[in-house]
Amino acid sequence: MREKIRLGLDLRGGTHLVLQVVTEDAIRSETDRTIESFRAALQAENTVVRQITRTADDTFSAVGVDPTKDADSRRILTDRFPDWDLISTAGDVPNTYTIRLRGNTAQSIRDQAVTQAINTIRNRIDALGVTEPTIMEHGGPGEYEILVQLPGVDDPARVRNIIQSTALLELKLVDSGPYPNTAAAAQRYGGIVPSNLEVVRSVERGQPAGTESYYVVQRIASVSGRDLKGAYPSRDENGAHAVSFNLTADGSQRFGRVTEQNINKQLAIILDGRIQSAPTIQSKIQDTGQITGGAGGFAPQEAQDLALILRSGALPASLKYLEERVVGPSLGADSVRSGVTASIAALIGVVLFVLFYYKGSGVNAAVSMALNLMILFGLLAYFGATLTLPGIAGVILTIGVGIDSNVLIFERIREELKAGKTPVAAVTAGFQRVFTTIVDTHLAALISAMFLFLFGTGTVQGFAVTLVIGLVANVFTAVFVSRTLFEWTLSRRGHAATLSI
Repeated sequence: MREKIRLGLDLRGGTHLVLQVVTEDAIRSETDRTIESFRAALQAENTVVRQITRTADDTFSAVGVDPTKDADSRRILTDRFPDWDLISTAGDVPNTYTIRLRGNTAQSIRDQAVTQAINTIRNRIDALGVTEPTIMEHGGPGEYEILVQLPGVDDPARVRNIIQSTALLELKLVDSGPYPNTAAAAQRYGGIVPSNLEVVRSVERGQPAGTESYYVVQRIASVSGRDLKGAYPSRDENGAHAVSFNLTADGSQRFGRVTEQNINKQLAIILDGRIQSAPTIQSKIQDTGQITGGAGGFAPQEAQDLALILRSGALPASLKYLEERVVGPSLGADSVRSGVTASIAALIGVVLFVLFYYKGSGVNAAVSMALNLMILFGLLAYFGATLTLPGIAGVILTIGVGIDSNVLIFERIREELKAGKTPVAAVTAGFQRVFTTIVDTHLAALISAMFLFLFGTGTVQGFAVTLVIGLVANVFTAVFVSRTLFEWTLSRRGHAATLSI
């Protein structure tokens, strides 16, 4: 049992994390995307605007919109951006629009960010092979917290890094650089970097210690992580560890067009807002690319983790760690020991009761319950289910339900014997008349357990699984096994058979 049945966090030990999704990141990201889309829409309508900048997480301003195109600008905003409200047209510069995200839309984006973060974390944890993790919303409304429980994790630091990495991949054309600092980059453009460009720090390997470098790149990415189809560890042209990726059909078309039009220019590969490498485009590249670690490449584990994170998708927002707790295996061993002790005590107590109250027939009930437990643990091992402390409670409950079924059967057989029937006829009638009652009671319990499994999480599901298996096994042992044992015993004693009940 120790080798086949998987133990949950409370029995095996593991890592318990409480994370908070910084939903303001998702709001800012939505605002930035809207700014670029609004700028493109105005350009398509030949509407001049001096500058469009974000002024708050959910607000941006369009400074100096062409007053002769005021009606067209309002129409664009109303028709194409229904989630945004024009709250003011006043400012230091005439015809300055202040545009804010609607409250219900902002709340929806926050909720979606939490849901997407849960799905992304689950994909990353599943790829690590952690058995039966618990990943669910935690805390009250507006807290945007996530509970993560990982049974048997022996490297919580690695898991924490994999979970927390945003893994936002962007491929952007380099306009100029590298520069030693942001001021030098801005000086190249007269002190102010144009709004369609941005300065991004480079973390390319091979740079001298203590030095930094920056590139000026296009603000809008040619290809992003949303266009990824897959990512996997590979080797670069020097044999060093790297990460290769391939793109979707739409991403491949855009990537091919961009690289074909910009041969001999640099392309920045940006991960989480930092340039990993900036290779020169030698020829048209369509559906594949590679992220290298610079001089020496990535470490093997680093390349595997990066590929895993890219495959699982980017987090919609950063995560803040509120709580981290490691449950040691010794505490889990204490829980196992206590649970096993409670189960054995319950079993012994029930067996003593049936032997005392039903005499020889109590042996029949004891054998049925023992077989019930064997089936239960056998199926848990076969299906690879995880046993938790509530699951052990389900085992104890199964023992109680099992003896309850035997009591119903034995009492009915007693009534048939008192009515003057022979032992064989009493056993047959007793089982026939109790069968419907047993099925009805077990079916009601099964429905409850199924709802627990469907709407519960983590250890609640473990309890439900144990209970379902125990109930099904109990119907088989109480009705069919117990009856077979009665009939076998009576057949051996012949016509003069009697029942000790």
